Amino acid sequence: MSALHPYCLAISSLGFVLLLWGLKSSKTKTHPALLLLALTYLASAGSFIIEMPPIWSRIDSTFGVTNIAVPLSQSWVMLVCTCQTSVIAYWAYAPSQARRAAKWFFAVGAVVIAGLMVTFFQIPPDDFATFQVREWSYATYLSIYIAAYTAAQAYLTVQCWKLARRVGVSWVAWSLRIIAVGALITIGQSVIRSANLLGMADVKWLDLAWLCGDLGALLTSIGYLLPTLVDRGRETYTWVNEHYTYQRLGPLWEALHGASPEITAVEAPSQRSTFLRLGSINFALYRRSTEIRDGMIELRPYLRASARNSAEARHVQLTGTECAAAVTAEQIRDALHAHQEGRPAATPVEYADSRVPADTAAQEMRLLLRIAFHFKSQVADAAPNSSLAPAAG
Repeated sequence: MSALHPYCLAISSLGFVLLLWGLKSSKTKTHPALLLLALTYLASAGSFIIEMPPIWSRIDSTFGVTNIAVPLSQSWVMLVCTCQTSVIAYWAYAPSQARRAAKWFFAVGAVVIAGLMVTFFQIPPDDFATFQVREWSYATYLSIYIAAYTAAQAYLTVQCWKLARRVGVSWVAWSLRIIAVGALITIGQSVIRSANLLGMADVKWLDLAWLCGDLGALLTSIGYLLPTLVDRGRETYTWVNEHYTYQRLGPLWEALHGASPEITAVEAPSQRSTFLRLGSINFALYRRSTEIRDGMIELRPYLRASARNSAEARHVQLTGTECAAAVTAEQIRDALHAHQEGRPAATPVEYADSRVPADTAAQEMRLLLRIAFHFKSQVADAAPNSSLAPAAG
């Protein structure tokens, strides 16, 4: 076992947890490649756990068979190879073609695992733990494992390198190249073991074989993990940003809701409880933005031309969207005050932000956030007098 062994186990375990989290939280049909990738991480972690000396000894004593941990661990490795090649098939081919390829890979993997178990029980127990191939049964066992392992890694090397050239996203291309390089390095382990099988290498090469296997597995796991990390990172950013946006819109929504409670058709869950449950607040955020606009509509009869004109004069140093947002925030403050006193405008005007194009949901949200920012700042500045003090003029 090389010094990289614990790192391989850590990366595999992290990959499985992140994939499991994504699969659990997904509300859409899960793509087979993601399920296979999660199984890849699980099988990889399982193989590295079994190879840890205390676990290895415990398995042997539990089953009462010397070195039974070896074929069990290498069976997990074969499952890793089967899942890895199937994942690449789903990435490279059309769904129907990928399904056929995956079925073949799993069929071959099952035959290989069966072959390993059958030949293992033909090996004298005292021979298996050595690096020297002295028995035909051990040579057969090793040949089956090396052939299957090398074929899978060669497939990964070639297919991932070809895929990297076709992918338009740079970080995905780099992930595929890392997988290809990792798979190529693992073939070094096969070369050493094959040389041993042919009597051309002895036990002194064992450490290098372990290093090739673990270094290649580590790089391969990292390559597969990068897209997962990016996806989880994006999901986390979206989740945090939605909660932050919801909170930033709070003061403006509360003021409008206080004037027109009927704008709230659906009671939103507590943001605190939703946040602590790691839940999404996407729907509540959509409702809050809609309710803000509904509340602004309710205040239109109270929009005074003089309030807009004085606000525009005060914010003349601002330009474009920022100026429109600041002026709109003052209009809302003045309209709220007029609403409280029951003084509708003789000739209502439009909100200043009506001239700002907001054709997409993202543009609309950015505009509302600017209005909410200026509204909160203006209310804070007016706090010594009144939280809803009307704009001058």
